[in-house]
Amino acid sequence: MNKKELVINLLRKDTDGLTIVEIAGKLKISRNTASVALAELKGEGKIRIRKVGVAKLHYWTGGRK
Repeated sequence: MNKKELVINLLRKDTDGLTIVEIAGKLKISRNTASVALAELKGEGKIRIRKVGVAKLHYWTGGRK
């Protein structure tokens, strides 16, 4: 399973939204790796990002298709 699939599975399970730091910590990957996977998912329209103060919470939407 690649890193992007791990991020997808985590976001599907945690519906409250997660920051990049939380995702990286739970998956034991670097923040940069988590950021790259999230950028790809955002580009694909599969996640939603909500700003809360300085933090960005990431939510699984499953895409527009």
